[in-house]
Amino acid sequence: MTQIQLSPAERRALKADAHHLNPVVLVGREGLTDSVTREIDKALATHGLIKVRVGGDDRHERSALFTTLADQLGAACVQQIGKLLVLWRPIPEPSADKASDADRKPGPKTVRILKHSSQGGQKPEIKTVKVLGNERITVGGIIKRAKPKLKSVKKAAQG
Repeated sequence: MTQIQLSPAERRALKADAHHLNPVVLVGREGLTDSVTREIDKALATHGLIKVRVGGDDRHERSALFTTLADQLGAACVQQIGKLLVLWRPIPEPSADKASDADRKPGPKTVRILKHSSQGGQKPEIKTVKVLGNERITVGGIIKRAKPKLKSVKKAAQG
């Protein structure tokens, strides 16, 4: 892949966005291994704009590593400050194969249940409960699970 070229205005905006970021990947004394490259690729696909911290004291080696990373991953070299490298690559659009958010079912909900005591003078008890998708809360504050749909014997014999 080739490196992405940025205009000075784009580079300035990306530098400003990267200012508050922490390094996502650390390159150790082993240097640029396949696993480090894969992690940087995953981070770029997830975040788009990342910081990478490189160990070692050789400035020329860090500069060479910066351009090598950008060439291999099809990213843009945004900024190099000491041992920090800032890389940017546009986040790819999600594929149509994955289920969209509209197709997903809701996850567990955290619900607070207020139970009054049978004796009048006591404070009501508050319980925080996690309710799954197949559960419901009755008026009395009891959690009930949905029963599986049963097929009739007649329909099973026909089909």
